[in-house]
Amino acid sequence: MRSLTPSSVLRADGVSHAYGDRVVLTDVSLVASAGQRLGLLGENGVGKSTLLRLLAGAEEPDAGLIERPGGTALLAQEVELPPDRPVADLIEGALGTLRAIETELQDAAAALAADVASAAERYAIALEAADAAELWTLESRRDELLEGLGVGHLGLDRPVGELSGGQRSRVALAALLLSRPDALLLDEPTNHLDDAAVAFLVARLREWRGAVVFASHDRAFLDEVATGLLDLDPARSGTTRYGGNYSSYLREKAAERARWEAQYATEEREVAALGRSVDVTARALDTGSGPRDNDKFLYGLKAGNIDRQVRRRVRNARGRLDELLESRVDEPSPLLSFAGIPSGIHALEDDGPLVTVEHARVGRRLALDELELAANGRLLVTGPNGAGKSTLLSLLAGRISPDSGRVLRRRALRVALLEQDVRWANPAATPRELYERALGERRAEAFPLASLGLLAPRDLDRPVGRLSIGQQRRTALALIVARPPHVFLLDEPTNHLSLALATELEDALGSYPGAVVVASHDRWLRGRWTQPTLRLVGGAAA
Repeated sequence: MRSLTPSSVLRADGVSHAYGDRVVLTDVSLVASAGQRLGLLGENGVGKSTLLRLLAGAEEPDAGLIERPGGTALLAQEVELPPDRPVADLIEGALGTLRAIETELQDAAAALAADVASAAERYAIALEAADAAELWTLESRRDELLEGLGVGHLGLDRPVGELSGGQRSRVALAALLLSRPDALLLDEPTNHLDDAAVAFLVARLREWRGAVVFASHDRAFLDEVATGLLDLDPARSGTTRYGGNYSSYLREKAAERARWEAQYATEEREVAALGRSVDVTARALDTGSGPRDNDKFLYGLKAGNIDRQVRRRVRNARGRLDELLESRVDEPSPLLSFAGIPSGIHALEDDGPLVTVEHARVGRRLALDELELAANGRLLVTGPNGAGKSTLLSLLAGRISPDSGRVLRRRALRVALLEQDVRWANPAATPRELYERALGERRAEAFPLASLGLLAPRDLDRPVGRLSIGQQRRTALALIVARPPHVFLLDEPTNHLSLALATELEDALGSYPGAVVVASHDRWLRGRWTQPTLRLVGGAAA
């Protein structure tokens, strides 16, 4: 219920928090010491942003204890700034501590010049603090940070209201790094950064002396920065901490799943064996016949003991079976996979490309002279925002037509596009209704929506328009996964998906039975892509 300050570490002990009736965090604990960089993992809505605000002191927990260093600063996902203030004021607003040191040094110097008693000691202390804060290089470090984060060209007198949301976030991040807080809290810091700016931030954080706690969907960033990870899995109590970076986390999660699957298989075999044993033995006892006349003496000596022993074994087996049925682990949730191959896909494989683009132009958004997509082709489309990636996918999907040139598609070709922004004709329909309508009742029964592992059971019958952006994308993905098209187009597929689901989707695409085109700026995906890549710059292939 209370927060203590200052502290040499950033600590949360048994923290719980709710907004009204909605419990967000329950019994969460963590420790981040100087030099440690802890990444927060978890599905959207598990409380990562809430935990960062609690750690920063922007909100108070309902229960539990938080300790933080005196200088603890938070970079939120959305930066709200007065629109009429210049960039210089935004930066200055983050330098209160440093400016206080500077003022003290000036006052101490004035006292020393006036020969005030004990001024020499005061000046020595102020000078030591100024040296530690590197006040002498403040302006040059400011310029270096702004340039490294890609906003050095804006000018310090530029009104904040003229900046884009991404530019505001970059300036706020530069100001935060310049202020050098003792503990740094970052909420999705790479959201508005290009590759060069991310590399710059990674280098800065790796040399950061204080504690860093951050939430990020950028798997490459997690891999490059984190020294440990905390998984805010709501299925578990509190947090689970993993040592190392994201690659280490993936290896440990794979080992966890392997152990889970092995335990489940072992227990299922034991349940089956015990069930057979109880059933067979019980039937033998029920149908057993009495002794013949010449066996009555022997039967009288032994039958009672044997019968008691058999019945005791049946009771023990039933007891063990009941205990196992009560305590056995749940069946591992299914990994994302493609349930079937679309009808006729093999007939298309040997007859040339599925889609051909020839000298296509779409306004100023796209200029592509040549592209051929084979039946089992793979293509990654990269490039900066506005380069034409989404336009190309819409062209391949047939949603737009070229102003000049042409796009040729094979007859009976089925194409599906997973868009960044999902729109529903009927927002009141539920995921289950949309799924059954798209697949038909028979196929929906054969491949139930719940079996895909994309949506929680509680969300299957909620209006799709009331679901989160991530849940809506999962619903759209389910409609495609259940009936794989000949050509699967994905626009920034890892946006709004959990890290685990993004990884499952990428793995599933490796064995996809048709052609796949992915447009993405995801550095993790790009770094592991081994198939052809098309880079667009200013609407044209680079």
